[in-house]
Amino acid sequence: MSPVDAAARLERTLGLTWPPIAIAFRDEPPAGVPRVAESLAAGCAYWTHAAQGHTFYTTAEDHYGCPVGAHTHGITLPADRTGEFQSVVGTMLSLEYLQEQELPAIPRRQAAFGVAVYGPLRQASFDPDMILVRGTPRQLMLLSEAARAVGAFDDSPTMGRPACAMLPHVDGSGRSVTSLGCIGNRVYTGLPDDEMYFTLSGSMLGAVMDKLDTIIQANRALEQFHTERRAAAATPDPA
Repeated sequence: MSPVDAAARLERTLGLTWPPIAIAFRDEPPAGVPRVAESLAAGCAYWTHAAQGHTFYTTAEDHYGCPVGAHTHGITLPADRTGEFQSVVGTMLSLEYLQEQELPAIPRRQAAFGVAVYGPLRQASFDPDMILVRGTPRQLMLLSEAARAVGAFDDSPTMGRPACAMLPHVDGSGRSVTSLGCIGNRVYTGLPDDEMYFTLSGSMLGAVMDKLDTIIQANRALEQFHTERRAAAATPDPA
């Protein structure tokens, strides 16, 4: 299944309001894809820029403004920027938002960073390493069940801070994850309180899409079954 067809089916069958985006890490920019017009304040802000219809790539320098995002992407900050990462982490530690022993466990890309490529899945001109989907818990429940059914879902706990850690996790494991996001991500992307993320490995897109319709139909039947069962349980026994 082509990325264009997959995007159309995802948006239609799940009722997504935020289009899925394609993300890839490459040594060199794909032919015909321009560099982002301006560097943004956070790595996750590029997700929103892509969802707005832009296909582009970023260099390491385009991530220098987001020390945490640069870290998860495997980008080495220049000497004059390393203090920012320490400052951000120090603030998180002082607020007891993060524990020092958690730092080594935060997923980080190990391969050398060349460029990151972003674009709406429905018009992707490159093969995505990952597909990032934003939606309600119900929408992502269906998608995660389809992924689980074809062996593409990571059984580790739902991820959280930092939201951008989803990308190296999926990139390294080839398995999909859900994430609640983080407060920084919600600020920079406008993620509403009733939405979260699901990141799917590009290599498993076809298999998941083949299973998604079955999962949706099964959930509809089971919803009716449980609704009727609840109603029957609430009805007083005439005896």
